[in-house]
Amino acid sequence: MSQEVSQDPLETAKFRVKWDGTYIPGVSRVSALRRTTEVVEHRDGGDPTVSRKAPGRTVYEAITLQRGVTEDSAFEDWANLVFEVQTGVESGNFRKDVYLELYNEAGQLARAYKIYRCWPSAYDALPDLDGGGNAIAIEQIRLENEGWERDVAVVEPG
Repeated sequence: MSQEVSQDPLETAKFRVKWDGTYIPGVSRVSALRRTTEVVEHRDGGDPTVSRKAPGRTVYEAITLQRGVTEDSAFEDWANLVFEVQTGVESGNFRKDVYLELYNEAGQLARAYKIYRCWPSAYDALPDLDGGGNAIAIEQIRLENEGWERDVAVVEPG
């Protein structure tokens, strides 16, 4: 007898992010995984009234990760690698594959994505600071990437 796959949608609040084999603590928000394929329009020379459409180049949008500022320096360390490359310091490979894991209500891994060849194009170390405010300090990093795919090795539990 096969297990029944849950049809309940996954919540957006149960996820983890990792790179270099390490889960990154405190990530509270990840922007959408979004790709867009450009449309190439053309027409046949003998038919000037009908336009044909074909898929063109696919573009993967940058992904933004946010978390509260803590003692962990994972965002800053990675952003510094890119900065060092720009200043001529040899810093090794600044590109990393990132893994995004989503969990079901029972806390079981339900879906995972591998995001390829990411690198930080923007890093906010601190937000605006306000002595009269009542907010958490949030840091964020924007990751350029060269595509992503669902990890089909992750089987949705039944």
